[in-house]
Amino acid sequence: MKAFHELKAESLTADVLQNEVSSRGYALVRGLLPKEAVHSVLADVTRILSAAQWLVPEYSPLERVAERDAACGDPDPIFKRVYQEVFNLESFHALPHQPALRKVMKMLVGEELLVHPKPIGRLIFPRCERLVVHAHQDYEFMGGDPEFFTTWIPLHDCPVDVGPLRILEGSHRYGVQYHERENLHVPEIKAEDAVGDEWVGGNIHAGDVLIFHSLTVHAASPNVSGQMRLSLDCRFQDARRVLNPSNLVYAGESGKSWEKTYAGWQSDDLKYYWKRLPLNFRPSKAELEYLAETAESSSLRARYARMVGQLT
Repeated sequence: MKAFHELKAESLTADVLQNEVSSRGYALVRGLLPKEAVHSVLADVTRILSAAQWLVPEYSPLERVAERDAACGDPDPIFKRVYQEVFNLESFHALPHQPALRKVMKMLVGEELLVHPKPIGRLIFPRCERLVVHAHQDYEFMGGDPEFFTTWIPLHDCPVDVGPLRILEGSHRYGVQYHERENLHVPEIKAEDAVGDEWVGGNIHAGDVLIFHSLTVHAASPNVSGQMRLSLDCRFQDARRVLNPSNLVYAGESGKSWEKTYAGWQSDDLKYYWKRLPLNFRPSKAELEYLAETAESSSLRARYARMVGQLT
């Protein structure tokens, strides 16, 4: 596989970054985040995984040596419980707001930056084929305006055998690609159907950030090590562009809420920060209110009502 083209954080300019993402569909920025900030999140996450008995106790949790018999992933109930503990971490949510990352993302989207408030943690067990994330575009799952960008942030050094992301270079130029859904928990683009130039990949280190367009096809490399691969991804966009409101709320019946997530936080700075922005929802709040009254099924009406309540 062709190696990533890489940029150095210390010499990065807006023109260079924009040209890189426009031409390749991605930018790998080396050394962008302070390692101590990344390490702090890793320590918090591995503390939770160790308590869940996902890690071999003879090793330091920071080494992430996996208990093979504990392997699980979405939609396994035990995975969802542990994942929610990780998601509730204040440090987990603070990482995408690091000043160095905000500065770089403003180079792409402009000064009116929205950091999506629901970052995704990837807690990937090794040597477990059913948990490998196959080729897809993030727009398929996020909706809204396609002009948004994902940052993929490993919480530790991630050599190829631990399963970092790989990118189908140039695939962002081909629009929305077909995702197979039949008999799949997560829709994916079949390998033979993915359109782009060529796959690129390589080692990604703690402090590096992989940035890519919402239409860029990407996939995880198989984790063939003995360690868990832990990473975070988050979306960024111009706050004035259309936004799918489901990316801000808990629309399902799981009982999750921002109040529960925020319960153990020490600072109020990042709580409900998006409510202070004049966001452009589609469907709009008025449309959601209408759907909460008129949707065909009671479950849909309840779903829309929950969304309205959380956007207020």
